[in-house]
Amino acid sequence: MFPTMIGTVVIAGIVGYLSEKTGFTHNGYLQSIIICIGGAFLFYFVRIMFGIGFSSPGLNAILSSIGALIIVPTHWRR
Repeated sequence: MFPTMIGTVVIAGIVGYLSEKTGFTHNGYLQSIIICIGGAFLFYFVRIMFGIGFSSPGLNAILSSIGALIIVPTHWRR
């Protein structure tokens, strides 16, 4: 359980960094990483409590991070 949580944070951080690097978002590196980690944590705990999610924890982390970047509006988005 603990290695899965650490892996979720690492994958979410990588997704946040790559989203800024590729130009998918324009929030800033730190802001995108924080948004991705928050979304991944939320989905991780929903998966633990309710069993809702995909079969792979890595796929859960990637999709929840991208979803958080799309859903969370920020000041810098136009």
